[in-house]
Amino acid sequence: MGLSFGVIGYGYWGPNLARNIFEEDEARLTMIADQRQARLKLAAKRFPHIDLVEDSADVIRSPKTDAVVIATPVKTHYALAKAALEQGKHVLIEKPLTASVAEAEELVNLAEQKNRTLMVDHTFVYTGAVRMIHKLLESGEIGNPLYFDSMRVNLGLFQSDVNVLWDLAPHDVSIMDFLFQRSPVGLTASGSTHFGSRHENIAFMTVFYPDHLVAHINVSWISPVKIRLMLIGGDKKMIVYDDTEPSEKVKVYDRGVDMKNNGQNEESVYDILVQYRIGSMQAPRLEAMEALRMEIRHFLDCVKNGDRPQTDGRAGMRVVQILEAAARSIKQRGAFQELNLE
Repeated sequence: MGLSFGVIGYGYWGPNLARNIFEEDEARLTMIADQRQARLKLAAKRFPHIDLVEDSADVIRSPKTDAVVIATPVKTHYALAKAALEQGKHVLIEKPLTASVAEAEELVNLAEQKNRTLMVDHTFVYTGAVRMIHKLLESGEIGNPLYFDSMRVNLGLFQSDVNVLWDLAPHDVSIMDFLFQRSPVGLTASGSTHFGSRHENIAFMTVFYPDHLVAHINVSWISPVKIRLMLIGGDKKMIVYDDTEPSEKVKVYDRGVDMKNNGQNEESVYDILVQYRIGSMQAPRLEAMEALRMEIRHFLDCVKNGDRPQTDGRAGMRVVQILEAAARSIKQRGAFQELNLE
């Protein structure tokens, strides 16, 4: 019959998760919970034959659910996920995993104790674009990565419970975690509040790695245009990933910089010749499957085979560690924060 799912939260993202579960052959959508009757009425139109409840505890305790999907505000993630794991359910949870590192660590340990799958909905990791970039990095085609530069900005969608870093940056941080497979050593961050908001609505974060790789993330709720642009530079080739492009989201440029020393003194700037390499551009073909569909299938495979998800609880905790350190840096006006990720 397949793994049975209950979805908690039918707001902005919950309907997308519910739809992909419902359309997956090896999964069964059995329950949806939301405190708002208006949202349950919408769910009833789309899924007329499943149980709709207001109380999330009904989903967590129900024998009709093997796995619980949590698509609620981040402040509720810890309590809901803990209750589900204690009931022996597998858990797929919307990003970010929790509101603190302490909460994330407890959930990771609990999932391991209960031998249950805990996976974070870091959706972009499952896109054809990011998976292609990962393939290009793994193959060595772009050479040693030098920088990661991301801009994720738009107008509106102010969140009442978190700042713009906690809202938008988990996408970029999870992509970095998946692509580079190495731990950063520290970061700095700055941000500002406007229009009477209690939370930063524009923020900048720079993450440092031990091998001179540097990552910069710019997120904003107050941009006049929507931009989802990522640049990844290597010492052989460079990648442009524009998620707003309807096609050719990933472009690989055979461009770079070659530096040669013609003099006796290696430290002399006058003896260094800089040569710019301008080559061709290629747009590789990407997987066409919807990211959420691939994510649900990966979750099902991990539950069935006991495998570790690519975006497991520990990956989710690393993202929260970076976000928490960035929040400290913002409060200290950009002070450097050392990182020691799990």
